[in-house]
Amino acid sequence: MQRLLQLYYKYQDVLAYLIFGGLTTLVNLVVFYVTATLWGWNYQVGNVWAWFLSVLFAYLTNRVWVFHSHFTTTKALFSEVVSFFLARGATLIMDMAIMWAGVTLLQQNEMLTKLVDQVVVVLANYFFSKWFVFKKNKASSVNEQN
Repeated sequence: MQRLLQLYYKYQDVLAYLIFGGLTTLVNLVVFYVTATLWGWNYQVGNVWAWFLSVLFAYLTNRVWVFHSHFTTTKALFSEVVSFFLARGATLIMDMAIMWAGVTLLQQNEMLTKLVDQVVVVLANYFFSKWFVFKKNKASSVNEQN
């Protein structure tokens, strides 16, 4: 039992990211399905709406339950939000490129392409968040307290 607890504590950020990343992906897929399939919007327009709503959800869950970010000033919060959205903006470009290649070039099903696309995007988002967004801001929050 002790070994299981050690493994849990060692990988708790990854496990939390898998759970909340899965929920974020679900938000993304549902919004994409509703906008592109049910409402008949252009798949790229639906993709951007799905991105925006899922990024809002992801920021809140990642900040609190995955990376346990604590900021001490409004400036630190603003910096964290901007960094998060910029990093996610980079993966939005990847997302749109994969969707364009899959749907427009390869003539594949929109939802199937979106599912494959989300695997790549979720992995990229984790590394951007871990290495650039929340790690940097934790260090700057510590410096601001000193």
